[in-house]
Amino acid sequence: MKLLHLTSLLPSLNLARLLCGLSLILAANFSIADETLTASGTNPTPRTIEYSWMPVSIWDKMYVEDIAVAEKGGVDLLFVGDSITAGWNWEIWQKNFAQYNPANFGVGGDHTGNLLWRLKYGHAEKLNPKAVVLLIGVNNFGHLNETPKQVFEGIKANVVLLRKIYPNAKILVNSVFPFEERAQSPKRAMVKEVNALVAKLNDNKHVFVKDYGVIFLQADGNISKELMGDFLHPSPKGYQAWVEVMLPDIQKLMQ
Repeated sequence: MKLLHLTSLLPSLNLARLLCGLSLILAANFSIADETLTASGTNPTPRTIEYSWMPVSIWDKMYVEDIAVAEKGGVDLLFVGDSITAGWNWEIWQKNFAQYNPANFGVGGDHTGNLLWRLKYGHAEKLNPKAVVLLIGVNNFGHLNETPKQVFEGIKANVVLLRKIYPNAKILVNSVFPFEERAQSPKRAMVKEVNALVAKLNDNKHVFVKDYGVIFLQADGNISKELMGDFLHPSPKGYQAWVEVMLPDIQKLMQ
């Protein structure tokens, strides 16, 4: 069963009615935006590029679904990010997070600027979570061709915005997961550079940075195909490994 934004959280919601109003919502967002719509990791921008695996219409639909979740409220644990966040195995999600009234605001393909847009204009401020789990940044490399410093600035911008809209929440920042199979890949070095900068965001008071990426690596530093089948997205076993190391930290933050 696929983890959806509303299918699990708001089964009675009339999505057709919501989607009919999508053009009005997006028009309003564009009118209030003070940013130019130049894609960058620190500039809030909606999805405009059509991907075969994620057309803009699906991105728009998920954006509206998240608005509905925010309007309803009652979320204590909020996950925000890209496809890695969106792809949680349903059974693992329910078993480990259901008790915390969770919501999943992960959208496949998002870079840090896309997430900034969704947080800023998606009514996210109407929620009052106790904890927020953030994982974002890997798509800045492939979609924006950004440097590690630029990727970090996008992650930092999201942390700053989350602190602003959720001043009482604890924010668990996941360092960017390793990707590409070989330990010697240049992209692996770039991820390490980003994560060295992200670690400095940790204050052990409101922001808690954790680097769980080592769980996906074998002894030789290569990514385990069993845990990350495409060397980017966790497999069900990968999600299980992730939850085993992350859940104790979430439990502490939810106290």
